[in-house]
Amino acid sequence: MSTKKLYHDKLFLTVLLLTIIAVVLGGCDLLSGTRAIAERQQGEMIDTDAGIAKYHISWTMHQNVPVPRDAEMLKAVEEQYGVDLDVWNLENNKYESLLDMKLAQGAIPDLFRIRQPQDLLKYQQQGVLAEIPVETLNTYAPNLMRIIHEQAPAYEQAGVIDGRYYGIPVINPTNIYRTPVVYRQDWLDKLGLPVPQTLAEFEKVIYAFTFEDPDGNGIQDTYGLSSEGMNVVFGAFGQIIFADQLYFSTKDGKKAIGALEPEMKEALTYLRKWYKDGVIDPEFVTGENKGGYKHLSHPFINGKIGMTSMGNYYHWIQDGDYEDWHVERGGKVVKSPVQAAFNVKELTAKFPEAKVVFGKPFTGPHGQRGSKGYDMLMSFTAIGADAVKEPGKLEMILRILDEVSASPDPDKAASMTYGVENKHWVWTPTEPRNIVIMPPYDTMFGFQNTIGANIGMTVPLKQTGEREQWAATLHLDQDGIYNALEVATPALAKYGDSLIRLKNKAYIAFITGERQLSEFDEFVQEFMSAGGAEVVKEANAWKQ
Repeated sequence: MSTKKLYHDKLFLTVLLLTIIAVVLGGCDLLSGTRAIAERQQGEMIDTDAGIAKYHISWTMHQNVPVPRDAEMLKAVEEQYGVDLDVWNLENNKYESLLDMKLAQGAIPDLFRIRQPQDLLKYQQQGVLAEIPVETLNTYAPNLMRIIHEQAPAYEQAGVIDGRYYGIPVINPTNIYRTPVVYRQDWLDKLGLPVPQTLAEFEKVIYAFTFEDPDGNGIQDTYGLSSEGMNVVFGAFGQIIFADQLYFSTKDGKKAIGALEPEMKEALTYLRKWYKDGVIDPEFVTGENKGGYKHLSHPFINGKIGMTSMGNYYHWIQDGDYEDWHVERGGKVVKSPVQAAFNVKELTAKFPEAKVVFGKPFTGPHGQRGSKGYDMLMSFTAIGADAVKEPGKLEMILRILDEVSASPDPDKAASMTYGVENKHWVWTPTEPRNIVIMPPYDTMFGFQNTIGANIGMTVPLKQTGEREQWAATLHLDQDGIYNALEVATPALAKYGDSLIRLKNKAYIAFITGERQLSEFDEFVQEFMSAGGAEVVKEANAWKQ
């Protein structure tokens, strides 16, 4: 081989090597996410064919049925942004326990839903959340942050801990409505009783529900109430007891834990007597929901109890409560009477003649009344700690979250929530425009999960649908008892779960007679010694 040829071969190899190095280095720049950062136009397509690596993004969400891996709308988002979305299918009524199990195994979701607002601090202290720089949040989720700023400014800083942003507040506009107080109307009619307005009238009703055979089967197999109805009894003394969080009230200008207030002894006196007399469902200790969709009251559905305060107003819609838009078989959009949903649908499937009626929370002996109110601050959306270890991934998650939650384009926003227009939904023919779900999806439970839609977060935009107009006539915006402490303090994050267990155990024991009511003050001392004193002290010093 000649020296000249050898020189040319070496030169060729050198040039080739330099070219490969340049390509690799260029690829590293692309992989770093700098291009993603530069492309700030919302909804822009990502060129995955240009060698840009996909982000693998784990995503938690509130769901009623599992999201299939190949769900149509999920794939559409993946293709638009060039990512791989891994939806964690965590059963709704076991969400926290399943999430905590994953965390214990070392898995941290990238899009991290925190369903209970008081849990934000707990997870931040565990080190599983990433700080979200405010500038980054405003740059990559501008529509989402604009809506929160304009519609719910009081909650903008709710997710800030020690001056750093960890949770995007999820504000539910329909949470202005408290939980309804529901009775079996057909039982009341059979017994010749009106909807009770006072605690004394309520007592008369539940004894009749238990001992006067309201279902007419000749068997004493019915009860007045179960666990959710008890909250209305506690509400007649100004407090809420059985809930997923510790409910605080305001007394003499200071925050206090309702379960510790002395008037609860009076409420427990009623419940203790009713339990002894067989008026309370003995299975109340396991709750009213026995599995599946978490807002179903199974003892009510099964004709076992005649009163409850389970779920929201839309879980108790009866046939013909209002008129709503429907798509006929030929494709025409028309108004017709609404059909029963959720609890009433299940109830009437078993008992076709059954009817329900809403009542006001009944008034207690001191003029108080109320049912459980859900906080306007429903939850938080956070970012998992591992997500920020991959350059550009945080920005990509925020871009997707902004698009699927708060697109300014009405058609796009509707598609992200309900699926494909003219396949899954259509617009109403009149203003204000609202969504009409097409058959067969309009009768499919959890269809949004099935098609992979609605993976974003709830935003505080006013609801204008027929259902919400009907809800506004029910006066459910009155007599709600809301938690006076919406977010956690360090002590509450530390002791909250154990204090809730201690409180529930004591209250159940007081109701069933396993513990004497004379021990109530002893219970209060146990509670305070177990961290309650620190919780109350911090709650009154905490700046929300």
